Amino acid sequence: MHDQAPVEDLARRAAGGDRAALDRLLTEIRPETVRRCARFLPCREDAEEAAQDVLLQVARHITGFEGRSRFGTWLHTVVANCCRQKYRELKRRAAEQPAVIEPGHAVDPRTTSVIAGSRVDLLEALERLEREHPRLVAPLVYRDICQLDYAEAAERAGLPLGTFKSRLHEARRQIRPWLTAS
Repeated sequence: MHDQAPVEDLARRAAGGDRAALDRLLTEIRPETVRRCARFLPCREDAEEAAQDVLLQVARHITGFEGRSRFGTWLHTVVANCCRQKYRELKRRAAEQPAVIEPGHAVDPRTTSVIAGSRVDLLEALERLEREHPRLVAPLVYRDICQLDYAEAAERAGLPLGTFKSRLHEARRQIRPWLTAS
């Protein structure tokens, strides 16, 4: 997705019902979608599964893209939601079928999970933040994980820039001890 203009045009046409444009859009965004999913789920297989979920959601809900923001910004939201859902699914699956760790194989439970290498520390911190301070989740996800610039992230979160920055600061303050706790 190096040149955004064709993707934006394909998204607008796909949102208008053009099936050929939707097929081309899905093909075009797939590599970047996998890369974005890998920011949440570093295990390649998990990221690829989540990317498939993202592409399915895009195909199903492209008519919900109204063009008020860039398609890439809309896609960030879909990626974040699908990756967090994939993590929850992996976590449930791991609880139902505990994995066997090889003897002598050291695993740092704060950064690596038995659920296929997902970033437990970050994803658990997001889950806790969502429970305790739900209004702080979007700023943290859009800016620090999706790596949107401040203005775009604030727009996507539907917040004035100053409010967005304040919530982002508070979100970082909240999760910092959760990420550094042993």
